Amino acid sequence: MRLHPSHPRIPSFHPLAALASVALLAIASTALIAQMGAASAQPKAVLPSPAATASVTVAGGTIDIRYNTPQMRGRKIMGGLVPYGKVWRTGANPATTLITSVPLKFGSLLVPAGTHTLYSLPSADTWQLILNNQTGQWGLTYNQGMDLGRIPMQSKPMAAPQEGMSLSFENTTPTSTELHIRWETTDRYVVITAP
Repeated sequence: MRLHPSHPRIPSFHPLAALASVALLAIASTALIAQMGAASAQPKAVLPSPAATASVTVAGGTIDIRYNTPQMRGRKIMGGLVPYGKVWRTGANPATTLITSVPLKFGSLLVPAGTHTLYSLPSADTWQLILNNQTGQWGLTYNQGMDLGRIPMQSKPMAAPQEGMSLSFENTTPTSTELHIRWETTDRYVVITAP
């Protein structure tokens, strides 16, 4: 049968099919993005030595320490995993970073404002805190020639073993604070004061 030119043409369904395809694609994309968001919202695996920070306001400025926290996990720590008589990174993974916004005295050592790396030298009886001017390195990289200085540390008894290593500021006043290194049954600290 032939259509007479005066008869109207039946409209094409191609534009409607294209519109429906776009709508379905948008719905599918939204669902996929929602699933990806839900997956990223799930808790991440716990690192063996998770990152941590310690911060304090003292002497008109701030001190921030960025470090990773190794765990005991049934191991002998002091004199074992952390050998006596060798420089220790005082944390895990990258070198522990200390940033001070003002000059301060760590024990008798004058520490200028800026970024430094923190190490320690443990022994069975005495410890030294080491401040080093090299920054950004992995924790096992230690250059003694870049030491700012070493400070004798004091000790306090611990009532019970501590599973994870920690750095903390305690007994803070407007002009002083104590920086504590704790792990296993060891609590060593140095007093920080305004210069």
